[in-house]
Amino acid sequence: MSISTLTRARTRFPSAVLVALGLAAGFGIAQGTGIRALGGAVFALGGLGAAWLWVQRRGWAVALGLGALYIAAFVLAHVLALGAGFPAWLAVSLVTLASAGVTYAVADASRAEVVAR
Repeated sequence: MSISTLTRARTRFPSAVLVALGLAAGFGIAQGTGIRALGGAVFALGGLGAAWLWVQRRGWAVALGLGALYIAAFVLAHVLALGAGFPAWLAVSLVTLASAGVTYAVADASRAEVVAR
């Protein structure tokens, strides 16, 4: 392996982790502290960090689409919990898994992995 390959492999942080942390940790912090704005700040920071990676890796079109997915997951968690009667943690877990999975497939999986499928 060349040094550039090692550097690239080491610095390839998956944006799906930021998506999962933004949604799940944002909810957990809001729930645990009772300060919704603090949870919202964690949600926003996770989304901004992921968006920065998306723009760098896949461009603005993908970043805007995944950003819309991230916000839609947040809204859907509320709809499932408040409208459909799901337990709050279940609703957040479902949308977090789905949005992080889509994010990984679209933005984080290497082109070689996608072609091999």
